[in-house]
Amino acid sequence: MGTVRETNPLYAKIESTLASEIAAGVLPPHSQLPTEDRLIERFGASRTTVRKAIENLVARGLVEIRRGIGTFVAQPKIVQELTELTGFVEDMRALGRTPTARLLESQIVPADADVARQLAVPTGCLVMRIQRVRLADGVAMSFDETYLPREIGEKVVTHDLETEPIFSLLEERYHLPLIEAEYRLEAITATPAVAQALGVEPGNPIFLIERTSYSDGSRPIDYERLHYRGDLIRFNTRLSRRPRARS
Repeated sequence: MGTVRETNPLYAKIESTLASEIAAGVLPPHSQLPTEDRLIERFGASRTTVRKAIENLVARGLVEIRRGIGTFVAQPKIVQELTELTGFVEDMRALGRTPTARLLESQIVPADADVARQLAVPTGCLVMRIQRVRLADGVAMSFDETYLPREIGEKVVTHDLETEPIFSLLEERYHLPLIEAEYRLEAITATPAVAQALGVEPGNPIFLIERTSYSDGSRPIDYERLHYRGDLIRFNTRLSRRPRARS
């Protein structure tokens, strides 16, 4: 009887073992991986083999190399579905995370051209601007700028915006149903102000979502600029193909 050759290379076994330990919490987020020398000793592998396994874990986003310090388990990314209009609190609770907020500022400001266009008001019209940091399990995820028509915003800011979601206030307290929203998403780098709010370095990758939510009669009621940390979140959606016309 012939022998069965082992087809799974050693680097793949090391990668799989470490990935399993990360998933099981044996190696929790932000913990440091054992040194190359210790992995070489543990698995009886060459330095090249160990480095190949680590490279694959980096490519999978499971670990990150901090030059001159070591290799650390990465914070797992939150996957957020872009399939329906939901707020941050709803999104995080659906993922089993604990959402909180830190209010930075709420004040009446003149609408710039972009805000005016999204809220369908004249440029320079006074609107309410609310700035918050949104957190999941105590980790800053997003820096949000929310703009509301003045008469609505002045009511909303009388509430505790660190505990009460604006979407819930609009719909449940002020009977302004949110029917639909327009999303615009782009990749940018963190400005100093955004970086400070999120506790990251200026220039770090950021997802900027501009979201305009509409109430009855296609009335724009809420315009937001949402700055999500690019290292902590991934967006997912599912698209249907338009039926092709038959010739």
